Amino acid sequence: MEDALSRDVWSHPQLAAAVVNEDWGAVFRTYRRLTGLSQTKLGERVGLVQPDVSDIERGRRRVTSVEVRQRVLAGLGVPADLQPSRALPTSGGSPVAGLVVPGAGPDEDLLARVTSVVDSSHRVDVPTLDWLDRLLAEHRRAEDTIGSRPLVDVMRQQLRTVVDLYAGARGPLADRVVRLASEHAQFLAWMAQDQAQTAAALAWYDRSHEWALEAGDANMAATTLSMKAHMAWSGGRGDRCVRLADAARWSAQGTSLGVQGMAAQMAARGHALNGEPGEAHRLLDEAQALISRAAEHPADEPVWMYFYDETWFTLQRGMAALHLHDWQAAMDHLTLGLDALPDEYRRDKTWYRACLAHALAGAGESAQAVSVAVASVPDAAAVGRPHSWNELHATAAVLLRKGAQEGKQLVAALREFD
Repeated sequence: MEDALSRDVWSHPQLAAAVVNEDWGAVFRTYRRLTGLSQTKLGERVGLVQPDVSDIERGRRRVTSVEVRQRVLAGLGVPADLQPSRALPTSGGSPVAGLVVPGAGPDEDLLARVTSVVDSSHRVDVPTLDWLDRLLAEHRRAEDTIGSRPLVDVMRQQLRTVVDLYAGARGPLADRVVRLASEHAQFLAWMAQDQAQTAAALAWYDRSHEWALEAGDANMAATTLSMKAHMAWSGGRGDRCVRLADAARWSAQGTSLGVQGMAAQMAARGHALNGEPGEAHRLLDEAQALISRAAEHPADEPVWMYFYDETWFTLQRGMAALHLHDWQAAMDHLTLGLDALPDEYRRDKTWYRACLAHALAGAGESAQAVSVAVASVPDAAAVGRPHSWNELHATAAVLLRKGAQEGKQLVAALREFD
């Protein structure tokens, strides 16, 4: 377990950047913070005594020996693609798989620059950053269909590419690189959240928020807080959801109407989770007004808000009604939203169908609940674990608790994919 954790920490951008920059004090400090190792235990891994580890962390000693440097790389299991001595080919090599959008490849020179370690400022230019923006947008939309699991490693590699770019960026380009890193970290956080990896998601959201503030990106800074509110809501923590959503609303001035609307509806869902219909409905009405105004000026919204429109808001109203046990309103809103939701949003359609099944079960519509739930099982098993999968199990529990025989039918369908 410890070895698996040690390998996974290298996806953290701060640790990756420290290795690339050969800042061994930062490497030791960050590695220990992420793994929980003591200075003594880390020293055992790299062949150093505890006082030497302490001196390196405090900057009192520098790692100048090639032999010590190699012991650190080997002892901490630094991936080959992060090791400073490794030079990726600038031409003729195989491109990183995740940096290729089918049917829309860049010219060879641009692809070489994007997939190579940047070692001079002339490699950081507008076409390169435009291409990385486009890649991120394509992968966001791909995740809607295929889920997060196939994309995690791809996006980690892309973030490493962006981190490498920072060393060669100057002026406005440096600001843009930091903004791009913030967007990648937010997407990685969302994917970790989608897989119920709470600690990793929180770490990525914190990193994204910090980079957003550095880049002066109020929309992303507020979005990361809204997404942390969503995490709190997912964990059944209504009060924390409201506090984080309120922070998203008021801490970042100059945010877009859509970003403000997202924060307002997250606060509403927190109040709904707490069984507070008055505040929930007030904030939902406020959010709807913001979303409607945002729809009049779509170009003013950040690119990652592409999904958030009247259809999504209708679904969020359904979720709030579900928490308030207003089964009829939940069924009405979820059905209306699902009918309008495009098929390419496979993961999300699976989630909201599972929620609709839950609402139907709560309303006593057992046969219809099982019909919707059973039809959702294959997609929930493929792209909806753990959230949609857990919601279907919750639906089965509601049916069984109500004494509905159909609950056993749903349990049997779920077991086929367990």
